[in-house]
Amino acid sequence: MKRVVITGAGTINALGQSVPATMEAMREGRCGIGPLEMRDSDRLAIKIGGQVKGFDPESVFNRQQIALYDRYTQFTLIAAEEAIRQSGLTFDGDLAARSGVVLGTSGGGLTTQDENYRAVYEEGKNRVHPFVVPKLMNNAACSHVSMQYNIKGPSFTVASACASSNHAMGQAFWFVRSGMAPVMVTGGSESMLCFGGIKAWEGLRVMSRDACRPFSATRNGMVQGEGAGIFVFEEYEHAKARGAEILAEVAGFAMSSDAADIVMPSKQGAARAMAGALSDAGIAREEVGYINAHGTGTAANDKTECAAVADVFGTHADDLMMSSTKSMHGHCIGGTGAVELLAVLMALRDGVIAPTIGYEEPDPECALDVVPNEAREARVDVALSNAFAFGGLNAVLALKRT
Repeated sequence: MKRVVITGAGTINALGQSVPATMEAMREGRCGIGPLEMRDSDRLAIKIGGQVKGFDPESVFNRQQIALYDRYTQFTLIAAEEAIRQSGLTFDGDLAARSGVVLGTSGGGLTTQDENYRAVYEEGKNRVHPFVVPKLMNNAACSHVSMQYNIKGPSFTVASACASSNHAMGQAFWFVRSGMAPVMVTGGSESMLCFGGIKAWEGLRVMSRDACRPFSATRNGMVQGEGAGIFVFEEYEHAKARGAEILAEVAGFAMSSDAADIVMPSKQGAARAMAGALSDAGIAREEVGYINAHGTGTAANDKTECAAVADVFGTHADDLMMSSTKSMHGHCIGGTGAVELLAVLMALRDGVIAPTIGYEEPDPECALDVVPNEAREARVDVALSNAFAFGGLNAVLALKRT
């Protein structure tokens, strides 16, 4: 099997519109969650989110592109440009023919759907723009990345709710490790912060009205965010031969299904995914120094995840650091695992552990080192990135320092 490394990273999210800006915010424990700025926000019960503010699509895209690109696609293309530029790759010839794109999203072009449902049902319009369908498709972002960069190999979109990005990156990892592709562009994107999107999530009664406080006894729900994280996964010898900078090694991946409940998580399912990633990577549990938690800030998710970590790691769980950056950028749903992977890269490369901010009081059911409120310096050689979705769909990546 081939070794798989990361040679490029890009992002746009509530913390920053680039990787350096995002990592700086994570180091500082800065909160990107704030009042929502959108039409009819006065009709919302939930008025906060991890919104990308100060972003002007017209400064990046022309009018024709904006007509084709939903906000989630715009985020994807911005993050992809940063990642591919950092990688130094140009896709042509055999490299273009064999490389691919696998991205994750849950809502896809939800903003486009919301706008056009409003136009038809509220404003009474009988016609919509001819590009509505290609703009709202879940595969739109993937298709536009492949077209933008001449990537002609295996390309598709994965939708598994909050685990979409991790599932997509896991597929990309397997493509490269198996030798089917030398390079895969992967990650995920989401933009569900529109009126209809927030209204739908309000109905679940899992949203906080004031802040995201994962693992704290005072937590009262999740806060939705938006954004994209895109990475270049590359075969190690291919990257080494061209002198590429290697950010980290992707060492293992595993998936599981709870097969239990559509919204309530299962300790057993999460544990099997974490244990499977370690086994796939050939890594002993004692080697893991950091876990980027799913950590949504809901009562059920946080205690279930902590219990699963305790089951998998045994006494070593007390020596682990585990944090949830959702406390800073919000839950980016299908794109969240990709944005959170940046915290894993920061831990492995820079020895800086992103904090869980908003932490107020210990919870006996979350009695792990959750790196409360302030970033920490520590050497980390191996890390896990957890994603546990509604429907009980779990995906965990294992990464190593290089």
